[in-house]
Amino acid sequence: MHKNNIIAVLLLAYAFISCATQKEPAIKDSFPYTIGAALSVDVFTGKNPMVDSIVTRHYSSIVAENCMKSENIHPERDRFFWDEADRFVAYGEERGMEIIGHCLVWHSQCAPWFCIDERDSLVSKDELTARLREHIHAIVGRYKGRIHGWDVVNEMVEDDGSLRQSQFCKILGEEYIYLALQFALEADPDAMLFLNDYSMSKKGKRDTYVRIIKEAKRRGLRIDAIGMQSHMGMDYPDWTEFEASIQAYIAAGVKVMFTEVDMNMLPTVFEGANVSDKAAYDAKMNPYVNGVPADVSQKWNERMTRFFSIVKKYEKNVIRVCSWGVSDADSWLNNWPMKGRTNYPLWFDREGKMKPFMQELMGD
Repeated sequence: MHKNNIIAVLLLAYAFISCATQKEPAIKDSFPYTIGAALSVDVFTGKNPMVDSIVTRHYSSIVAENCMKSENIHPERDRFFWDEADRFVAYGEERGMEIIGHCLVWHSQCAPWFCIDERDSLVSKDELTARLREHIHAIVGRYKGRIHGWDVVNEMVEDDGSLRQSQFCKILGEEYIYLALQFALEADPDAMLFLNDYSMSKKGKRDTYVRIIKEAKRRGLRIDAIGMQSHMGMDYPDWTEFEASIQAYIAAGVKVMFTEVDMNMLPTVFEGANVSDKAAYDAKMNPYVNGVPADVSQKWNERMTRFFSIVKKYEKNVIRVCSWGVSDADSWLNNWPMKGRTNYPLWFDREGKMKPFMQELMGD
């Protein structure tokens, strides 16, 4: 075949493939709620083009994985680091996406100075209140009108329903939750305000969040939605209790979001997603280093389908489903709770191929 004819055929084939690809449905167009993904810095700074292309094609919302946590964005009392957060927000705006801020107050990945004085003692109630106000007003104020909603307080309740004894709680008690909501509302009255936690199917945790929602309303504060992180495994959560929590939060007068969706394919070491939980490496807990057996993959896909079937039952009250990461290669679960684990918890595999459960859901 003549060289010019070969080039013409190749160009025609490329055009055909490109056209077919564009006609393929996007995840964001297949569900009645917003479809989100948590992004690492590499994605919105151009260092992970594969994930960038997936996000741009399939997602309508993004949340920052780490760059807005206080240790990153406010590393010193009198210094903010805006570079990464600014680029994250710009990335979302360029693509017309709903942008979620994560997170304003969290005991983990908290800037070391936040609750401590120059003598390494806990600061006073008045001082911590002032620091919370300054921190929240500065961050929310900078992005006022650009961030759709904020995870105001993250992971403040233990599984048994007791308040997590973080430094915030030790100094201010439960009041720090309501102060954070108040300051966020002051800084941007139009932004949606969320509380976010893992293991939200636990009855003790559920009951405490319902109580906090009611108390916030009594004070004239606003909680627009509860974020059920939905870090799941092959043997948790209990679906009956999971639904009971969805029902309880809706009955309390808030919307529901599934904010950090992934499903641990490996044997369970710890339920939930407490990043401080660590374990020594055990090869028995890392069985799929060289790939996933077909029967395990099938069970994983069936379980993820079950999750989405439950979400569908309550979709009138669901505003967002967000995966914590995009491809298996980039998931935090690869190294939690022990370094060296190879996991497969997300909607796209290591090569960026969509997994069967999602293909089936989009075809329904």
